[in-house]
Amino acid sequence: MIGTETIDRVIGKDVYDASGEKIGSASEVYLDDESGRPEWVTVRTGLFGTKESFVPIRDADLTDDGVRVPVSKDRVKDAPKIDADGHLSPEEEQELYRYYGNVSDGYAGTDTAGMQTARTDAAGTVGHDTSGPTTDHAMTRSEERLEVGTRSEEIGRARLRKYVVTENATETVPVAREEIRVEREPITDANVGAAMDGPAISEEEHEVTLRAERPVVEKEAVPVERVRLDKETVTDTETVSADLRKEQIEVDGAADRDRGR
Repeated sequence: MIGTETIDRVIGKDVYDASGEKIGSASEVYLDDESGRPEWVTVRTGLFGTKESFVPIRDADLTDDGVRVPVSKDRVKDAPKIDADGHLSPEEEQELYRYYGNVSDGYAGTDTAGMQTARTDAAGTVGHDTSGPTTDHAMTRSEERLEVGTRSEEIGRARLRKYVVTENATETVPVAREEIRVEREPITDANVGAAMDGPAISEEEHEVTLRAERPVVEKEAVPVERVRLDKETVTDTETVSADLRKEQIEVDGAADRDRGR
């Protein structure tokens, strides 16, 4: 049993039918105006949880996996369409009770008065619903439609990382050096004076300093480019598929004269 003290544990839980099949997720719990007991829970169903249906929880059980209600998933799928606006009017609640049946009978699918009478409409159609409450003279055929959407999810991360590597660089630079070149000149009238300056026979030394260029390497760090990360969105197409159910209607015991064809 679910009481007022466990309502917060119901909201957001998965809801399962009597056979263990998941129906959807619990959204809101509605309390009875007089007794204050939890009577109904709205369950989000559909591919993206966009449909909300009322499900009785008076005889539901709260387990570690979620909420188990004594009605079938198909029963919830065809429940009356009532807006979940925070309050159920007496008329709306009676409509739900008529659909799900007597609470004490385990929502067996019969209305509270147990009435299954034949009815005739203006078009002369006669019949009654033998599988549940008599609500209409026609049978509704439904089918599932594929609703496809997208959601954003993380697929990876990219980062910039700077590290240092060493490369060998080679440059060619011209270098100059001085070399000795011996020049000899004969004695002439022009240089005879300089030649005779000094003793006639003596020892003498003369020295010349030689110079040479050597390559000099200096390194300088200079900025060469700026690198940043940016994102762009590209659009691809993907094909999705799903098995869809649809109802078919056939006639037993009489010739099929389908006026809708």
